[in-house]
Amino acid sequence: MSKDVRSRRPGARGAQRTSRSRHAISPSRTADERLVDADPVQPLAPLTDTSTLARVVSHLAPETLHQFIRQRGLDACGELVTLATPEQLTSVLDLDLWRSPRPGRDGQFDAERFGEWLELLVDTGDAVAARIVAGIDERLVAAGLSRYIRVFDPASFAPSVSTDDEPIDAGAARPDGPACEVGGYVVVARRPDSWDAVVALLRALGVDHADHFHAVMRGCRRLSNSPREIDGLDNLLTEPEQLLLDVGLERECRQSERGYVTPADARAFLRLARERGRSHPGGTPSLNPVAAAYFRGAAEWPASADRVLRFEERTPNLPSTGTAGNDAFDSIGDLLDDAGFVPRRPKALLEAEGPRRARLIHIVRVMEHVCDSNDTAYYMRSRELAFLANNLIAGCSIQARAFTPQEAFDAAVGICNLGLEHWPARWPESAADFGVPLPDTFLLDHDLVTAFEVGWAVLHEDVTLLVAEQLGSVLNKMRCVDAEIQDGLHALRRELVRQRDAGTPWRARDALDAIAMLDMPAWVSLNGLMDECPVLHTALTAILEGRTGAISATAFEFITTRRQLDVVREFMARLPGILGG
Repeated sequence: MSKDVRSRRPGARGAQRTSRSRHAISPSRTADERLVDADPVQPLAPLTDTSTLARVVSHLAPETLHQFIRQRGLDACGELVTLATPEQLTSVLDLDLWRSPRPGRDGQFDAERFGEWLELLVDTGDAVAARIVAGIDERLVAAGLSRYIRVFDPASFAPSVSTDDEPIDAGAARPDGPACEVGGYVVVARRPDSWDAVVALLRALGVDHADHFHAVMRGCRRLSNSPREIDGLDNLLTEPEQLLLDVGLERECRQSERGYVTPADARAFLRLARERGRSHPGGTPSLNPVAAAYFRGAAEWPASADRVLRFEERTPNLPSTGTAGNDAFDSIGDLLDDAGFVPRRPKALLEAEGPRRARLIHIVRVMEHVCDSNDTAYYMRSRELAFLANNLIAGCSIQARAFTPQEAFDAAVGICNLGLEHWPARWPESAADFGVPLPDTFLLDHDLVTAFEVGWAVLHEDVTLLVAEQLGSVLNKMRCVDAEIQDGLHALRRELVRQRDAGTPWRARDALDAIAMLDMPAWVSLNGLMDECPVLHTALTAILEGRTGAISATAFEFITTRRQLDVVREFMARLPGILGG
């Protein structure tokens, strides 16, 4: 039977929602917003004043340098950049010049940011800028410069010699805008910003690093040609698009060697994990092919290179210089750490305490055993957790944003725990009954990637798809005399059906705004449950427990146990009354 929902006109929605709901959702600042409030320059005065700065910088991880630049601002880091090695700068640019339009998507080259780097380098001195650019791949430099300039041969604008059959050709007209000749090339501005910096850099590069200069200019000249005529006979990339694709692939290869997971690989792994988690045959399953390829590639990384997994980013590895030198290096490392410039490792699994340890009892128990009994197996399980966290960072989102390293680690551990809790029912190893704890020795013979697949499939089926289906049923029975609200509910139901059939209910999150008109805490709760990585928002538990008061908009906990799945089902059973009562 349909339920009538009391009409709520736009002018009165705020007051009515307050009277209906006993929970006020208070906005919580993000980590980036908190960093803006802090003054990262003052704590680092000893670092910028010390004579050991040059030796320190060359031993910092690229991730630390990037964190430093991101927090202090690029314009304040000129001296730091001049002291970095070409390898460090290449890795920093790999992190800084590509921006993802949304979490879990492939990064796109940021031409605006490239212009900011050009300005910074030239501000440090033309010769210094030329030296730094000469150490960067000329293809990347050409791809970035081509967004600011076009390059031609001077002969393109010269009149032709007359012949008996042809009159004199006056030559091509020079394009409008700023232009000049540099090293035998005509350089024309595509855009006015950063023009002076580009010209100064090219002139210095031509004088001090001629080979690199001509390689860059030939690349820009090739990218300045007119596009192909569109005849409908092919769908090939243009020359600039192809170069950016090639440069992006080279970047992904470099990052893979540092232990990063590409967004495309991460999305493929997570999608395959859902399928394998619910349909793998009995017995000991084979390793996920994406994970197998990753670990196979990791074994082939150059042994001489300093390779790290992304979420296990280092503190500075500083050299020994005697007692006084060590004290200086230690103090600088402490300063970087205290100021937040050194990416912190997520807390170790075995450090879980209190309620969190109780929720993670399955994985803590088997990990403690493997830690005590087999160092090699423990190392492999730790690497698998790092791989899983990296995939969540690169290919997934949480609350419509990217995971932080600690959140990704916590989620990976929790999903593995959920998988271990459901393991006997999914893949009986012998005559084990449902709910019988796994033996302590389980991780000596099994990997955590497969446990993650089981938990990931459980979350997808028993939370995301379940909530989408039951919410659709609730909406189908609801009737509201407010036409605007009713139209929004109809649109939400249609989008839920479409995305549920596609197996991606989280893509209907935008349409969930219709629920906010009825009950804000319920809307926040549903947003958490229908995410790609579903979570239990604090608003949901407050509703079920009858608690009142302010609730942080970003407070949640990961779903790691069967008991929490029961909480989800209880909330969905009460949802009709919450929305229409």
